[in-house]
Amino acid sequence: MALLNAPAGGRVIYEQFTRAPGAALFALLLLISTQCDVLGQAARIPDHQVKAVFLFNFAQFVSWPSQEPPDAPFLIGILGDDPFGPYLDETLRGEKVNNRSLIIQRYRHGAEPRNCHILFVSASERERAPQILSNLRGRSILTVSDIEGFAGLGGMVELFTEKSKIRMRINLDAVRAANLRISSKLLRVAELTH
Repeated sequence: MALLNAPAGGRVIYEQFTRAPGAALFALLLLISTQCDVLGQAARIPDHQVKAVFLFNFAQFVSWPSQEPPDAPFLIGILGDDPFGPYLDETLRGEKVNNRSLIIQRYRHGAEPRNCHILFVSASERERAPQILSNLRGRSILTVSDIEGFAGLGGMVELFTEKSKIRMRINLDAVRAANLRISSKLLRVAELTH
């Protein structure tokens, strides 16, 4: 499993937490998102690395309707320009959610993804975001983006920066309409909208 590398030599050891129960992993997510002093060194984790960890955690703290075989892979899609580079692949390598392998699927600009569990809509799709969300309405796909106003457009999770911290804005109506359930642990640390 990958390490989160930070400038000035600071490192957050990630492997220990990914093998731990969900609560420990969620604690790591909060630690990373607040960019605390870790291991005695000031560590500033790049935003794309924090967001990659968020995507992994969403797979653990969101429930989807069970319509698939229990051994079917869990798909995380990225639509448009990939802001994560190899980091998301490294974060998910060898990981499982409920004994399901995690697979990343990248969709080029203009593609119409339909079969993933989580879809990260890249900033390169900003102009198409309303149409993308309209096309996915009613499907059990958790839509996530760092496009400003994404939750207001009907997206489910908007990642935004506030006081140098990555935060979440969750559109509860959109989540409910997709027949998804989000853990109260995740809801407690998010800004909620309807």
